[in-house]
Amino acid sequence: MTEKDFIPSPYSRVKSEGKVGYKSPSNIALVKYWGKKENQIPANPSISFTLDACATTTYVSFEKLLKPASSFSFDLFFEGEAKPDFRPKIETFFKRVELYLPFLRNYHFKIETSNSFPHSSGIASSASGMSALALCLMALERELSPGMSTEFFSKKASFLARLGSGSACRSLEGDLVQWGIHKDNLESSNLYGVKYPHEVHSIFKKFHDTILLVDKGEKQVSSTVGHELMHGHPFAEQRFKQAHENLSRLKLIFKEGNLDNFIEIVESEALTLHAMMMTSHPYFILMKPNTLEIINRIWAFRKRSKTHVCFTLDAGANVHVLYPENEKDEVFQFITDELIAFCQNQQYLCDKIGFGARLLMSN
Repeated sequence: MTEKDFIPSPYSRVKSEGKVGYKSPSNIALVKYWGKKENQIPANPSISFTLDACATTTYVSFEKLLKPASSFSFDLFFEGEAKPDFRPKIETFFKRVELYLPFLRNYHFKIETSNSFPHSSGIASSASGMSALALCLMALERELSPGMSTEFFSKKASFLARLGSGSACRSLEGDLVQWGIHKDNLESSNLYGVKYPHEVHSIFKKFHDTILLVDKGEKQVSSTVGHELMHGHPFAEQRFKQAHENLSRLKLIFKEGNLDNFIEIVESEALTLHAMMMTSHPYFILMKPNTLEIINRIWAFRKRSKTHVCFTLDAGANVHVLYPENEKDEVFQFITDELIAFCQNQQYLCDKIGFGARLLMSN
């Protein structure tokens, strides 16, 4: 599909008012997306586990205006309070998607959103938040254009979410979602995420993710700025090639349930992500001393316990500790005994693989 496929024909129905709600999860990339082209197109493909507990709940109420507004008309509430500092991001998103959702200026929207994880916990909410909002807007468009297929609805919602936050396109479905064109997946696209199409061993169906909140402060460098620093990066092309190769390797790993090789790729991807940040211009370090302490303790515990616990990192200091269901008791005991002490205020979040967004209401 191309961008033009998402530009709608004239709507056949009118909807004067209503309300819709979705709960959409966050996700954690295994092969990382870092670097993008114009219009939120990824420089390399990525794949992620969809999470379950870390999610955003968004309700959108809408009321048709007497005439189209000269600017977007909306009120935004985060966890019950007006959030004027969130408005610019929503306005930017609306501008990007207006061509594909031409009804936007015809309505006043009341957007009410909340996260299941603590505010300022250091967990990025853009993926879950933008995917939830995209789904709510698509629910309205489906009312205006009846007969829309479920497949098209999902693809367009992912396409729109990507224009709000790149990784958001991986949060609509589960349990493994790929984004970005790759030779081993004929359905893959740079425009939206797709469910991973190949065989996946049962060991990967019930993975756990304990998120250690090492630093809950605001990141030194936004992800948007970080992505831009890949332009002209001396190691960028080799990194993009590496991502393609790792995604190819994962095909057999997922099929066979090879946890040792899975760990090798996931941890290498995490460290490569941070290596690219440390070698960009300007350069920056988002890991903290406690991040490194946690990594070293995971390595030592894995060696002595023969378990398959591993880590991954986003563009920040927090550590995602990944481990299979059949080792959860031993690994979680290790986490509580040795790792929680290195978290800010000893805070952590328990999560596991989930299966995508859920409709809460529509009327």
